[in-house]
Amino acid sequence: MKKVVLLVCLMVLISCKKESEATHGQPNPTEVSQTPEELGKSIFEGKGNCAACHRINEKLVGPSVKEMATIYKAQNGDMVSFLKDEAKPIVDPSQYEVMKANLALTKEMSEEELKGLEAYIYSQVK
Repeated sequence: MKKVVLLVCLMVLISCKKESEATHGQPNPTEVSQTPEELGKSIFEGKGNCAACHRINEKLVGPSVKEMATIYKAQNGDMVSFLKDEAKPIVDPSQYEVMKANLALTKEMSEEELKGLEAYIYSQVK
């Protein structure tokens, strides 16, 4: 019985060591660097659920991305603060109640993710 337990422990140690050696020095796929715009695009189209209500060039439920970028730039607005629900909406305040549901998502995002989302939105207007 002692030999079986010792053998199992030895196998666990060996398998753990092989796994750590195999990944040592190689970048983790989730750590591959993205530009802020790329990160923002992936959030916009994915976990941020932004694309459900916003299109690049046309109003859907919410204003278009280009409209948001243009207005925030013109008014020197703080988009990140809005996404944290710390600033009032400046694009279409009448849609704020609809947007509140998604602010629950954006309030949980990191500063880097919010800056990426902002960079992606601004990148749509050159």
